[in-house]
Amino acid sequence: MKHLLLAAALSFSMLSVHAADANYNVVPLPKSVMMAKGKPFNLTSATTIVYEGTNPEMKRNARFLSEYIEQVAGIRTSLLDKRDKKAAAIVLTIDPKVTGAEAYRLSVNNKQVTIAASTPAGVFYGIQTLRKSLPVQTNGADVTLPAVTVADEPRFGYRGMMLDCARHFFPLSFVKKFIDILALHNMNVFHWHLTEDQGWRLEIKSHPELTAKSSMRSGTVIGHNAMVDDSIPHGGFYTQQEAREIVEYARQRHITVIPEIDMPGHMLAALAAYPELGCSGGPYEVGHRWGVYKDVLCLGKESTYKFVQDVIDEVVDIFPAKYFHIGGDETPTIMWEKCPRCIQKAKDENTDIKHLQQYFTNRIEKYLNSKGKSIIGWDEILEGKINQSATIMAWRGEKNGFDGAIKGHDVVMTPSSHVYFDHYQAEDHAHEPDAIGGFSPVEKVYSYEPIPESLPADAKKRIFGVQANLWTEYIPYTTQAEYMIMPRMAALAEVQWTPAAKKNFDDFSKRAHRLSDLYDRYGYQYARHLWKDKAIPTSAVW
Repeated sequence: MKHLLLAAALSFSMLSVHAADANYNVVPLPKSVMMAKGKPFNLTSATTIVYEGTNPEMKRNARFLSEYIEQVAGIRTSLLDKRDKKAAAIVLTIDPKVTGAEAYRLSVNNKQVTIAASTPAGVFYGIQTLRKSLPVQTNGADVTLPAVTVADEPRFGYRGMMLDCARHFFPLSFVKKFIDILALHNMNVFHWHLTEDQGWRLEIKSHPELTAKSSMRSGTVIGHNAMVDDSIPHGGFYTQQEAREIVEYARQRHITVIPEIDMPGHMLAALAAYPELGCSGGPYEVGHRWGVYKDVLCLGKESTYKFVQDVIDEVVDIFPAKYFHIGGDETPTIMWEKCPRCIQKAKDENTDIKHLQQYFTNRIEKYLNSKGKSIIGWDEILEGKINQSATIMAWRGEKNGFDGAIKGHDVVMTPSSHVYFDHYQAEDHAHEPDAIGGFSPVEKVYSYEPIPESLPADAKKRIFGVQANLWTEYIPYTTQAEYMIMPRMAALAEVQWTPAAKKNFDDFSKRAHRLSDLYDRYGYQYARHLWKDKAIPTSAVW
């Protein structure tokens, strides 16, 4: 009897480490997944990862893949720059026949796994698909990869997420973590919101008071703009070296960092340090409350333009991205209307006070163009005659984006109705962390279609990207930030990447459940409303 029990125990032990199967139905869903005949590939600790050639980006891709495999499946692999034909291998290769800068082909047979693309970025996205197809396990058991050919490419070239580090400051380590989460979801743009009425977050060496004074507020309003303040100082800033570190960290993951310096509104923090830049001359205080402040940059003073150009000079030296985000949203004209300098500037430029911002926008765009940059602005910049070369980020409604595209502007769609991740994820707020308002569950994010059939063909071509935004008025904690973006970011990823005809929410929910196992492995906080078996206990406390 003892021998039978021992044999049964050994048998169970062997079953427990039996190879688990990979599943290529990942998030975002690839364009084409064609299962093939033939034996599977066995991923084991003997598997090597081969990067062909001497390209350092390919070597880095191979290192990432090796790390991912160990993190997800518990299997350690080795790296080689040349394949041993006798050994089972995952081969990363550049193949010009794979058309599309971010397209890739993932092929699996019993002898080899091949990820081919025309660029290292394409290979990186193939790596993400392989990474997410693996079973999440800790025992290091072999993994069976069924024979397959995956042919994939993204729907949109611009796939972004914005993180507001101005309302609440987040440490450098979390910004890197945020970028890692973007990479996991096949996103290629990190929009970094760095300045606000409530805080200036980037070192500008020519204007040191921006970090000495503008980066710190003496308190923050409690709740939704109640009359009570917590009187707790809040602040922080990123040095230029730290910002360069973020740019490089993102670049290695094929992500572009676009900085936003919001102007001419949302500048109260800057005015607190340099009151001469305002119409009244101050005094000003870094904002404690949320919303829109009437005090903005004075557009009638030449010193304002000198200040902005000084800031631009230092920012463009840090961020190599083609685009520079100038904000341009929520800029009241109240102070301009009673400022003699602004009134005179409007007359000199043959415009009126209500449209003085268009003069500012066009002037700043010319300066940025001289630096080799193109501007992006929130859709308010359409309220006037601006150059077609300006890219519009449509947030106040889809119509603003469509109008911009019809007028000949390139457009990134980011409507607050669907992709503002500071909104609540559940109608019952009792067990939710605080949010600004609204209701944008995963289903709503997933349902978003950026390009309606009714749009003229030329305008459709102008909509080249989709982005979600995480504003942080009510998000002071990094764990809360994670909770607010996941799994809504997974839904967004399919809007950005997957062909519209292949989208199916019920299927997505199942695939996202598998993705959530990976969230668990990385220790991410995330909302569990889609899955009852992953519900947070009612005793949980935020």
